[in-house]
Amino acid sequence: MLSPNPRILYVDDNKDSCEMISLMLHLADDSYQVSTVSTQQSLALIESQSVDLYILDYALPEMTGIELCRRIRQTGSQTPVLFYSAMARETDRNEAIAAGATEYLVKPNDLDKLTETIKRLLDESSTISKGESSINTKANGGIY
Repeated sequence: MLSPNPRILYVDDNKDSCEMISLMLHLADDSYQVSTVSTQQSLALIESQSVDLYILDYALPEMTGIELCRRIRQTGSQTPVLFYSAMARETDRNEAIAAGATEYLVKPNDLDKLTETIKRLLDESSTISKGESSINTKANGGIY
């Protein structure tokens, strides 16, 4: 279930992008807990921490965002994955979606769509979690 302070993990090797997106998200909703990390840091966090939304760049130094997205999905996580990348070809978008991405936005063209997309993905994720919780309660004979 979505926490009252959604945890967003942003993986990008560009420090300026990290600072800008972090600030932008805090201004959009001060309840967001945004962590900006390197690829290596993200690998450890994927295994050990609960996150409400991943934002990935496509081009990362240690591995591609595609590989990182596949790793996230291999853990069984249904957490939304948003690509925010300058890689703008349709094949890049299709590869990300095939790897398990929920949404794909292009830097900087889609900057105006970023906060609304994040809010929508978090809202959808929360609705799905509540629905699964209700289904599990019904399946276990609980009161709903």
